[in-house]
Amino acid sequence: MARARRSGPPAAAPMGDERAVELTRRLAALLDELSLSEVEVESGDIRVRVQRAGALAPVTPGPAAADEHPLVADTVSPALVTVEAPMVGTFYRASSPTADPYVQEGDVVKEGQVLCIIEAMKLMNEIESKVGGRIARILVENGHAVEYGQPLFLIDPQP
Repeated sequence: MARARRSGPPAAAPMGDERAVELTRRLAALLDELSLSEVEVESGDIRVRVQRAGALAPVTPGPAAADEHPLVADTVSPALVTVEAPMVGTFYRASSPTADPYVQEGDVVKEGQVLCIIEAMKLMNEIESKVGGRIARILVENGHAVEYGQPLFLIDPQP
């Protein structure tokens, strides 16, 4: 089963939602067919990411509830700016375990403001916002490993 979560404002036209649903279904089938853990595709103005998540319950009850690897799908608005990891390392939301996080979801940030730290080879690298705006979503948990190019934050740029 697939559980879809949308971030950002809802699509203006129902046609875009139908395209997102169809793309999500195709990606979920591809995920199972190829035994992948995650797949992300951008098609026109729609971006969909589907990944396996063992802790989530399926959307519909019944025989599908026995599926031990339900799917999670994210549809991201093209208006949001993605801040990606510039390196492989460990993601930290604060400068120390006892410090407050640099940012929270909903915070307004300026271009160049520090959003997080990525520790790589015992060096702490501050990751700065590339645009001013509001933090729409934080995509990585504190202390988790990140890959080069992995999305870390979604920012809704201010006009």
